[in-house]
Amino acid sequence: MSDLINGIKANTFVIVGRAGMDFFADPGGTKTEEGEIFRAGLGGSSANIAAGICKLGGQAALVTRVSDDSVGRYCVNQLKHYGVDADYVTPIGGEFRNSLAVYESRIEDHQSVIYRNGAADFQMDITDVEAVDYTKYGALITAGTVFAAEPSRTATFHAFALAKQAGLPIIFDVDYRPYSWPSPQVASDVLSRAAAECDMIVGNDEEFGFMAGGIEKGLAKAKELSETSATIVVYKMGPEGAITFADGAEIRTGIYPVEALKPTGAGDSFMAGLMTSIAGGCDLETAILRGSACASVTVSKPGCAPAMPDTQTLETFLAEHSGPTAA
Repeated sequence: MSDLINGIKANTFVIVGRAGMDFFADPGGTKTEEGEIFRAGLGGSSANIAAGICKLGGQAALVTRVSDDSVGRYCVNQLKHYGVDADYVTPIGGEFRNSLAVYESRIEDHQSVIYRNGAADFQMDITDVEAVDYTKYGALITAGTVFAAEPSRTATFHAFALAKQAGLPIIFDVDYRPYSWPSPQVASDVLSRAAAECDMIVGNDEEFGFMAGGIEKGLAKAKELSETSATIVVYKMGPEGAITFADGAEIRTGIYPVEALKPTGAGDSFMAGLMTSIAGGCDLETAILRGSACASVTVSKPGCAPAMPDTQTLETFLAEHSGPTAA
């Protein structure tokens, strides 16, 4: 446990995975097909986590590829806007394109369309991850989509090996997105292989269930991982809160109810809040609750990275909210 916590406490993270552009119709509640005005924001799970960490006072560098065009440059500019180190973000030409997410700021009948054809981030290769000086960071974080295609998959496993050589713990957000993978069987095999190499695993009930071969087996899978390979495993259950397995104990936590505007960005914000709260000296249960509060703030505002709280926003939210639901 101490190596993982000490790594996180450095509050400097190298994050492997995609940055993308988000489009969402304005005002909130507008269907995409009826939209006339669209707002743009930074998206992509790994980029969101990096931005969220920086907004909460941590330091983060992103390792990925972006398209060598105006959209790729937009993503790099947005990363820099949030304070993310983009030195390891490499443009790639040709027909490769940055990912684009078009989604709605509404819960009921929420629609989300993801463009991932010829995704630039999947072109991240071994040279990209070998360019990183891992000794500058306390921990490595990645989200599961990096494993969905080559050469990104091999490169990320190589990054794991290099990070371990440098003494960094590895933190894994399962982040299973079926549309990115060639088949569920490949996804289950690769994500399980990745999880077995990680010190901390965060996922929801469906993701652990997917790796286990059935939603009803997900909780047992999370517990098994905590007993065999990972030091901490966080099993998220949406409105039911979370169960965290650590040091043979189970920590049950609730959520902070809010009037949600949209469902996107919650998991990335949770990770950012969890990491920076541990880094700030919070005990694990408090850190998980602060991560949950970050998720609640994020779903109550439009956008993903733009909606994530900074430190003052988080503290104000916690001071004014009536508190989490019973675990």
